[in-house]
Parts: sequence; C-alpha cells; structure tokens
Amino acid sequence: MIAYIVRRILYTIPILFGVNFLVFVLFLHVNKPDDMARMQLGNKRVTLEAIANWKKTNGYDKPYYYNNQASGLGVLTDTLFYDKSVKLFVFDFGRSDNGRNIGRDIRERMWPSLAITIPTFFISLFITVMFAMLIAFFRATYIDWWGVFLCVILMSISGMFYIIGGQYLVGKVLHLVPISGYDKGLLAVKFVVLPIIVGVVGGIGSSTRLYRAIFLEELSKDYVRTARAKGLSETTVLFKHVLKNAMIPILTGVVVVLPLLFIGSLITESFFGIPGLGSYTIDAIQQQDFAIVRSMVFLGAVLYIIGLLLTDISYTLVDPRIRMS
Repeated sequence: MIAYIVRRILYTIPILFGVNFLVFVLFLHVNKPDDMARMQLGNKRVTLEAIANWKKTNGYDKPYYYNNQASGLGVLTDTLFYDKSVKLFVFDFGRSDNGRNIGRDIRERMWPSLAITIPTFFISLFITVMFAMLIAFFRATYIDWWGVFLCVILMSISGMFYIIGGQYLVGKVLHLVPISGYDKGLLAVKFVVLPIIVGVVGGIGSSTRLYRAIFLEELSKDYVRTARAKGLSETTVLFKHVLKNAMIPILTGVVVVLPLLFIGSLITESFFGIPGLGSYTIDAIQQQDFAIVRSMVFLGAVLYIIGLLLTDISYTLVDPRIRMS
C-alpha cells in the first residue's frame, strides 16, 4: 500500500508540470504581458513607459522560458515561467497582478465556498442514494416509473433556472432568505441556505439515475438470489448486501469530488454574491489576472489528483478483497 501511494505521488509531478506548462502557454501566448498591462492600467492610451514599468513591477519583463543573458542556472530560473509557474510546486502563489496576496485570498475565501459545497455534497449524497434505493426496491412498478420520470425532468432543466427560480420564489415571493450576499460567522447561514437548496435540487436527477442503475445491476447478481433463498427480507438484502457492494462504483465518483469542494462553485457563487473561490476565479478570468488563474488551475489539479488517490485507497476499505502492492 505504501509503495503504491509513493508511486502515485511521484506520477503526479510530471502531470502537474504539464498542467502548469499548458496553462502558461495558453494564457501568456494568447494574452500578452503588454495587453495585461493595458488591462490593469485601465487606459487604452497608456504610454510605452507606463507599460514597461508595470511589467517590471509585476515581474513580466523577463524572458518566457530561457534567459540567455543570465549565467548558470539563471538561464532557467531567471525566467517568467520559473517565477510564475514552477514556484507553485512549493505552494508559493505569489501576488496577483493587482498586488493582492493570493495565498491569503485563498485562505480567506475557502470558508464561504466550503460553507456551500460541503452541506450540498453530503445532503445530495444522502438524498440521491436513498431515493435511488427506493425506486430500485420498487423496480418495475409505478413508483419506479414516476421516479425515473421525475429524474429525467430534473436533469432536463438548466441549472440557471434553479438559481433564478429559487431567488424569485424564496427571496422575492416568500421573503425567507436574502437573494445574495454573505456575512461572517453564524450570520452567514441565512445567505447559504438558498444556494445549498438549489445545489441539492439541481443534482438529484443525474445522480439518482446513476445510482439506480448501479443498484439494479447488483440486484440481478447471484449473491442476491442466494441471500433471498436463505430467507432474508428484501430490506436486509438491499441495505446489508446490495448497498455495500454498490459502494465501490459510487465511491469512484464521490471521493474524487471531495477535494474539489474546496474550489467552490463558479456559477452559484457568482449569482448569489458569495465571496468564495469560485467567484474569485471568475473575477480573475474577467480581469485577465494570470497569477490568480494559474494558481487556481494548479490548486484544482492538485486536489483532483488527491481525490483519485483517495478513491483507490477507499476501495480497499470497502472491499477487503482489493489489495494494492
């Protein structure tokens, strides 16, 4: 197990380097430092001297990949790629193009994101698994048919409709919670209730259909027929045997998502005015702030790889037959 984990961690180094390099190439070759300077200075008629000063202040005056004017390792380290991308491997996020400390912003903004994503994730998981088990238990009945029909309807509705409809119904008509905004401490509860409800409702359809298919596949296997032949009740078979064996494919999707909860929801946070990492990333893209974008992409890649590793480890906990050398 330890050797497997070490190998997987070593595999992540070239993957993260490739992600960093790809983001660097796509962003800086499409959006030149001169264009970034004009964007940040906020004036279309800025002088060449002002552009040069901004580039020097923010570290964009260096060569991209290779500095032939430097000596020794400086030919590689005294470059824009090393300063802006390679330092991410030690989680040195540096400063944004407008001078803000990115690491501090991430530490501050992750809590509003987690306040939405964590409750949404666990509530959605519980509801969808229970709902899927219910319609699988009553398979080939009206409950099964209407359950699938409801899931298809929920899947067919755009997520934007849930957001706008929820804001209008809950905020405007019923006046139960604020439409947008955020506050610190327990005062933030009234601001995150609506985004959580919208997130849960929006994900019921697709997840329930997936879990229903998994449960139905397990119900058709020989060990289920054996359990029934021994006289076990249908609920015992479903909860004690089917659910346990169905957890492996369910964990494949669930555990991978767990680290990504840290990143937040791009659309939800923007529409509800939540100052989380999702809205932070959207604002950086709109402002063409390369420093924030590459930091968030790198962080997302690291968390996704951690999720894949946790998925493999969780398999051995659910099914002891699975062992990794």
